[in-house]
Amino acid sequence: MKLSDIADNAGSRKKRMRVGRGIGSGKGKQAGRGGKGQTARSGVRIKGFEGGQMPMHRRLPKRGFNNIFRIEFAEINLDRLQEAVDAKKIDTGSVVNVEALVKAGVLRRAKGGLRLLGRGELKAKLNIEVHGASKTAIEAVEKAGGSVKILAPAKEEGEAA
Repeated sequence: MKLSDIADNAGSRKKRMRVGRGIGSGKGKQAGRGGKGQTARSGVRIKGFEGGQMPMHRRLPKRGFNNIFRIEFAEINLDRLQEAVDAKKIDTGSVVNVEALVKAGVLRRAKGGLRLLGRGELKAKLNIEVHGASKTAIEAVEKAGGSVKILAPAKEEGEAA
């Protein structure tokens, strides 16, 4: 083998198509864009246009709505709390709330509050402050000797009290 024998695999490097460079190139004259008009120009295309037929997005009925006042909660299950206690990320003596969990790295961000869910098992005695909790989660925390305090949802700035 010589240095001059080294080459790329066949077909690994493909030359880019240079459009509009003469009739012999196969992409000359109109460069594969068809005739004149809107679609031949750059940056313009009629999205969802179906040639005059009523477009699909107008044929289908409207459904549902988006509640602009919806509050998104950060959710945490009991098994995640137990893992955090086992890893010594959260202190069993102090109050466990959104700020403490974010600071400990258990949650990424606070969102509109915290909701406690009942998946898994909790062995540690914890005093938890959350904005919402499922019945099974509350029962499991109280069974382990802890307590759950339900806080009012966090109000947005400018919202009437």
